[in-house]
Amino acid sequence: MTRSTRVRYMAGMVVDATGSGMYLPLSLLFFHYVTGLPIERVGVIMTAAALFALVGNPIAGVLVDRFGARAVVVGGYVVRAAGFATYPLVDSPLTMFLAVALVALGDGSYPPSIQSFVAAIARGADRDRLLAAQRSLRNAGLGAGGLIAGAALGLGSDAAYRVIVLVSAAAFVGAALILRTIPVPGGPARTAVRTAEPAAPRRRGGYRLVLRDRTFLTLTLQNVPTAFGYMVLSVALPVYVTQELGVPASMVGVVYAVNTVGIALLQIPVTRRLIRYRRTRTVAAGAFTFAASFVVFAVLAGVTVQSVALAGVFAATVLFTLGEMLHGAPLSALVSSAAPEETHGRYMSVYQFSWAIPTTLAPAVLTALLGLSPVSMWLLLAGGAACSALTVLRLETRLPARAVHPNAGQDPEDPQGTEIGDRRDAAATQRAGVD
Repeated sequence: MTRSTRVRYMAGMVVDATGSGMYLPLSLLFFHYVTGLPIERVGVIMTAAALFALVGNPIAGVLVDRFGARAVVVGGYVVRAAGFATYPLVDSPLTMFLAVALVALGDGSYPPSIQSFVAAIARGADRDRLLAAQRSLRNAGLGAGGLIAGAALGLGSDAAYRVIVLVSAAAFVGAALILRTIPVPGGPARTAVRTAEPAAPRRRGGYRLVLRDRTFLTLTLQNVPTAFGYMVLSVALPVYVTQELGVPASMVGVVYAVNTVGIALLQIPVTRRLIRYRRTRTVAAGAFTFAASFVVFAVLAGVTVQSVALAGVFAATVLFTLGEMLHGAPLSALVSSAAPEETHGRYMSVYQFSWAIPTTLAPAVLTALLGLSPVSMWLLLAGGAACSALTVLRLETRLPARAVHPNAGQDPEDPQGTEIGDRRDAAATQRAGVD
């Protein structure tokens, strides 16, 4: 991967994240303002329309395999830009639903297409570095966008809401234009870099092929409990620390800052150290760290001294942030590298359901568990994360070497080398059900 490719890709991510960061904090408020509907009804309509993201996900998988990841990423940006551009025109529940549904379709296409796009432009350890830089800069961009939106709304102008969504639309157009200029090795219809190796047997069967790949399905399913864990920071933690622990509400923002700023500053240097290790081991370490943070949160339920509770919340948040840095980028690289080239889009689409479903259900599930027993909720999350870690470790010998080892088959001094990689990749291909 050339320096020019890396710079353009990261520029696109920053533009995208800044535009998203401007809108996300005020999405409910925007529609409440322009339609006059109660906040509760706005939330219901947005949730119903957001389900269209689940439709965009499998469609994107097919389009990626047919037209290439870059085309789908760019097209998704254009669809979302069009949706945002219609937001100022919303004047009823129906038009609101249609506008949000359009954006949701674009949102659903993003995860499988962007992961396939990264697989197209980066290989081996370069993929880990690029994903780490993406997570870091996107966190920074989201934070910067939120600050810009806050400053704009602080002016007290009625036009501020409309300006923010239009700027967000322009940001998506800008990101599309930047990523459109990135060359994809091997041609536009490929989702991974071609090498001098013999062509792989042609795969048929679409999504049936993915569903027959038990190793990949297990890798996907193991992520579901951990994905629920990712959601606690925005769903359960604010309620828990304020209502159960008695921590001042003003400290919730500080907790978010610890997580966001920590990832923005440390993700890249942490990943540089991690690429020497097997991705499965790093992912498992991240999941175990998540479990440890959830156990700390559970223990805090019995703390009555507020200063001790506050210190415990920060300690658990630091553990959570470390777990995210160990888990997020390596897991993305692991899953992306485990998917076959010719059906990469479909594989990534199936995997993304392990995030989409928990994201959709988390508000209802986590708040229900929190109402029943906060300690049980944390311990259940800890147990789920630990099970995910153990499952990843057990899958290690069944996954392709190129997925487990960032430098497998590329570094002549790599002890895993091409010979091991070829044997394991061949075995993985047979399990995937090549026709």
